[in-house]
Amino acid sequence: MGSGMDRRKFLKATGAAAAGAAVTGDKLLGMDAKIAREDYVAGAPAAMQRAVARPALAAAEWDGFGGLGDYATANGNTHAVMTAGHAIRDGVYSPGMLSTAHVDEAYDCVVVGGGISGLAAAQTFLEKAGRGKTCLVLENHSVFGGEARRNEFDVNGQRMIAPQGSAMFFPPLAGSSLLKFYQSIGFDGKGFDYQPWGGGPENIPVAITSYAGNGKNMGMFFGKMFGHPEGLWLIDPWGKKLEGAPFPENVKAELLAARRPGSGAPKPKLYGDEASRALDRMTQEEFMMQRDGLSRETIRMYMPDAASGAGASGDVISALADFVPDLVFPWDTKQRSQMFPDGNGGIARFQMKALVPDALPGPLTLDGTCRTRIHFAALDRPNQPVRVRLKATVMAVKHDGDAAAAKTVTVGYMHEGRPRHVRAKSVVMAGGWTTARTIMDLPQGHREAYSQFHRMPCLVANIALTNWRFLAKQGISECKWYEGLGESFAVRRWPLFGGTPATITPDEPTVITMKIYFTQPGVPLQEQAAKGRIKLLGTPFSEFERQIREQFTLMFARWGFDAKRDIAGIILNRWGHAYLVAQPGFFFGEEGNAAPREVLRRAPFGRIGFANSDLSGIMDHRASIDEAQRAVNQLLA
Repeated sequence: MGSGMDRRKFLKATGAAAAGAAVTGDKLLGMDAKIAREDYVAGAPAAMQRAVARPALAAAEWDGFGGLGDYATANGNTHAVMTAGHAIRDGVYSPGMLSTAHVDEAYDCVVVGGGISGLAAAQTFLEKAGRGKTCLVLENHSVFGGEARRNEFDVNGQRMIAPQGSAMFFPPLAGSSLLKFYQSIGFDGKGFDYQPWGGGPENIPVAITSYAGNGKNMGMFFGKMFGHPEGLWLIDPWGKKLEGAPFPENVKAELLAARRPGSGAPKPKLYGDEASRALDRMTQEEFMMQRDGLSRETIRMYMPDAASGAGASGDVISALADFVPDLVFPWDTKQRSQMFPDGNGGIARFQMKALVPDALPGPLTLDGTCRTRIHFAALDRPNQPVRVRLKATVMAVKHDGDAAAAKTVTVGYMHEGRPRHVRAKSVVMAGGWTTARTIMDLPQGHREAYSQFHRMPCLVANIALTNWRFLAKQGISECKWYEGLGESFAVRRWPLFGGTPATITPDEPTVITMKIYFTQPGVPLQEQAAKGRIKLLGTPFSEFERQIREQFTLMFARWGFDAKRDIAGIILNRWGHAYLVAQPGFFFGEEGNAAPREVLRRAPFGRIGFANSDLSGIMDHRASIDEAQRAVNQLLA
């Protein structure tokens, strides 16, 4: 959006839609709390589910500006995807969709979901099932990748890429199954070379991910909740021992003490040991109170990022959730966590290159895979081992006969406005919350297990800036704050491929990636999730955009920032079910009952296997791959 013309055209097109929006986010948030608690909970009356979170927004004010390039119509869950998802939720198509089905095609395997897990399932199936087998991937978005997708901007003639959701990868250990998987798709799994500093004598430290740390290059902003409606900045707050921060003295003492290593809570060494089981019996908040000596009030009031990795507040998350990724997927920490320009969209593109080479016709290199345009026509051609069908929303899945003896499964889906049906010898469900609503013959025990899977929404805002000199003037490249939208961001150095400039300077364009959560400490998990979705569903793009511009103006205008001049474009990615929240007992069960995830992981249901990172309890692309491989191996066994 280098000239601003794209934005003007967009606003002209959406003005009427915005004026006609009948229900605002604030009005939706005023709905009865009982309805909000029951929204999206399995077993809630269908009429109640339909009444809650049905947006009155037109598509233009839901989607907003989608950016440029192949992903321009796929920023998050678009209006079309959301509408189709609510049709699944409301049972619009599924009850009779398979009763008189005419089967259009037949495959050895159908994979429902074209994110990293679904693509990994397709690859694993072809590798393990042998030559001559066929696989169809059905993806409801207009681009593959799931939450591992990109947004693209043009800022003053420079192409800028940023992740829509799934962001970091962790260099695997030598000999690990993850490294073997990476190598099988043409990626060596090694860390990247990043831009060196080229911006003058300041030589400000700049991160290689979009997540703010606690170094001297971080500034902390305090607003009206701290008695500073005009705003107060503290640069390098931890280096200054919080001197000048408007925290109560007891809170300062707690926060400073918490930075020293604690020893008052169990620390697991192996997944499944007694320490890990003990952690699964407590919340993240309880663990922090034991380990760090923090009070409940301090955690809830002054640590907004305490459990942001799950999108919910720490009082509803299993304390084990933070430890599981490193316990299950140890990695080469010497290389640090890494990010492709488009986050894990880079890995999804390598996957697609391996499955359908012509879909990404560039060379099998970091630069080639990143820069090449998608050849969409190659995704779904006849007579190729894997076909990937986009804009295909699966509505119903059912065994052809009794699940224990059936030889095939029929899958009903909507594509190009009409119902279609495909028959498969096996099916991998690699999607998320819709799985329990689309499998028509799913056993009650599986449904009860899925009812314990709770997901929180998240809004990922990518904000293209013409420069970040206003931050560099203060010697910072990272920020944290306590009120308004989001809670932090970091300017990042970009890997040296994909058209990245050779150096990083404060006078060159950048993209700020900001995650906006909907946490409410002290509120039950289901109610947090429902109220968060209501706000996400009911707030127009224009309102979110206004809040971002006003917030940045309040925070940075004193340093020379001008929103009209310095913001080149904003893309919003709405994820209504972004994070699986692993509540206490999710990993090992409670009161002698099986953990809900194990009900689904221990074996397929007939010819239907279950994948997706949800089943791991952690939102990590490594888990997406691992769960896909497990599900396919179980089906083939």
